[in-house]
Amino acid sequence: MLTHPQRLLLAWLGVAALAVFVLWALAPVLSPFIAAGVLAYALSPSVDWLARRRVPRMVAVGLVETAALIALLAVLLLVLPILNKELPALREQIPGLAKALNESLAPWLAQHGVQVSLDIASVKAFVLKYLNANLEDWGAAAFESARMGGSFLLALVGNAVLLPVVLFYLLLDWPQLMERAGCLVPPGARDRVWSFLTECDTMLGSYLRGQLLVMGALALYYSAGLGLAGFDLALPIGVFTGLAVFVPYVGFGLGLVLALLAGLLQFQSLYGVGAVAVVFGLGQLLESFVLTPRLVGERIGLSPLMVIFALLAFGHLLGFVGVLIALPLSAVGVVAGRRLHAAYLASGLYRGRS
Repeated sequence: MLTHPQRLLLAWLGVAALAVFVLWALAPVLSPFIAAGVLAYALSPSVDWLARRRVPRMVAVGLVETAALIALLAVLLLVLPILNKELPALREQIPGLAKALNESLAPWLAQHGVQVSLDIASVKAFVLKYLNANLEDWGAAAFESARMGGSFLLALVGNAVLLPVVLFYLLLDWPQLMERAGCLVPPGARDRVWSFLTECDTMLGSYLRGQLLVMGALALYYSAGLGLAGFDLALPIGVFTGLAVFVPYVGFGLGLVLALLAGLLQFQSLYGVGAVAVVFGLGQLLESFVLTPRLVGERIGLSPLMVIFALLAFGHLLGFVGVLIALPLSAVGVVAGRRLHAAYLASGLYRGRS
């Protein structure tokens, strides 16, 4: 016979398994709602701050959501100057760069027993096929895809329209939703659950605030460093790289690739590569040894490798929904792991007593 605590544990494990199954089965449908929930969690303190200063909650929600949408749009628009300037340059210069590599690198590799020869005609055909389209052509192709039943594009547009609406109502009713969720917890466990969730919220909030400071500092550094090196696209590449470091190493790698392309196309010499190597090398040292330890801190418990693993694991299991909930669930997992570790150290199993 199972004891009462064992039956309770099995019941809660069943509830957790059912929740995971629902998330997995309805992941495409739940994507805008979960995204709105994550954003509502992040933005609700700003709404509460305005509400405490006698701003009507509906007005506060409208102001905060508008500011968030403008910030998101500004980040997306950072990529447009890069594409607008680099794609035409790539279209014009890639065949010449391929020819130069074929004339200089191929003989050197041949001396070491490696036979490599670039097909310049194929490179030109590739460039004409994939880099000759402009934004109008891409827009026409996207419209034609939607007209012919492009379900992915239609779903993307639908989620983009639905997300702000869901976010607005979640922020508007956030205090009531949290109160109702708290009432679902059994009274005898509310103190423990509240303490656990408070610790999770504190850790996750500290991590996010520290990451925002790191992102802002690196955006300023990369913009200034590339600007001093004479890059025309210093501001968009610098800001994009600084903001993209929220995804450790992956964001840095994307910014590095964009900067290398910009340096090669603008300067057409090793100066661009050397400047990027110096700016990004110093930036990586600044992030790893100064900014992240001071602003994020080891006390948080979410190392960059843990963040990468969580994003990949949850993304693999639940798709885009998994990426959205990876960080909050990782914070919960870290706090739960700490408490389980403390309970194990205090248990008779660890101390060798029956």
